[in-house]
Amino acid sequence: MNLVVLQNWLDNASFAVLFCTMLVYWLGAAFPNLPATAALGTAGMAIANLCIATLLGARWIEAGYFPLSNLYESLFFLTWGITAIHLIAEYNSRSRLVGVVTAPVAMSITAFATLTLPSDMQVAEPLVPALKSNWLMMHVSVMMLSYAALMVGSLLAIAFLIVTRGQNIQLQGSSVGTGGYRSNGYKLHKAGELVTQPITPPVENNGYARVESNNNGNGIAVLDLVNTTVTNSQSQISTSPTLSPQRLNLAETLDNISYRIIGLGFPLLTIGIIAGAVWANEAWGSYWSWDPKETWALITWLVFAAYLHARITRGWQGRRPAILASAGFAIVWVCYLGVNLLGKGLHSYGWFF
Repeated sequence: MNLVVLQNWLDNASFAVLFCTMLVYWLGAAFPNLPATAALGTAGMAIANLCIATLLGARWIEAGYFPLSNLYESLFFLTWGITAIHLIAEYNSRSRLVGVVTAPVAMSITAFATLTLPSDMQVAEPLVPALKSNWLMMHVSVMMLSYAALMVGSLLAIAFLIVTRGQNIQLQGSSVGTGGYRSNGYKLHKAGELVTQPITPPVENNGYARVESNNNGNGIAVLDLVNTTVTNSQSQISTSPTLSPQRLNLAETLDNISYRIIGLGFPLLTIGIIAGAVWANEAWGSYWSWDPKETWALITWLVFAAYLHARITRGWQGRRPAILASAGFAIVWVCYLGVNLLGKGLHSYGWFF
């Protein structure tokens, strides 16, 4: 079989499948009562993932090296990573909204690689001497997987902001660091102990305040959810709109999965940067040269380090970390694609400059 023909067929097939999958997810979001859209969307993502994996495998066999030597190959590897992480996120969240935000991005990346890149950038060529190293697979593959995870996590953070309409709500998920259950006013009391109602701003609790009570005999504390209106320190009444239980539950799920996926992508990014530094020392005699790619990789690392620090140690949750992750989505794209196409450095592809 002609591997070049197979690759051309597979890249067009992956684009077509992702385009149809995107439409299926959007149709399911517009008409939630259609039961088949969720299964069709998941199947489409799985088929696209398999097509891209086969394409990369054929490329590997044809060229004789791991297919991450040019922009075309790295774009398809990134799309493969996004579709794989999408399947994991969708399985854990059970929400079709994951595909609503990830499918368009995966389809756009495939379209850019297939329809926009010059033909000479899509052809597999012999490796330059600097790339003839085992570090090519170690460094580049880990970096691309970290980009995929951080992008999916950031997209879910953007979806969270859309679902909550940008409101500052308090979540009850278990993945919000020290700001989870500990800061919600939940305290156990002994039997017969006087219990006072905590004053909690409704803007943080989505219009609800949580009150502790006990059964005055068994020593077991029971949590009662009381709908309340609380004034602030200046005796001003908050009229902030609340979310429906379904929308609040979806927001908690998106926030939880986004946090966990970014938590997966950050250590991968750390390992990739360290591997790149070791490889740079072997190839160029310096661990760090402040190349534009290295600089933006450090900026990306700092942004998501700040995100995780804010959640784990500062107790941030909801809107603020979601805004930070949304900014990280743009920064990842600058680090991955903007620097390579527009910058001048050791990592540039030289398309525009």
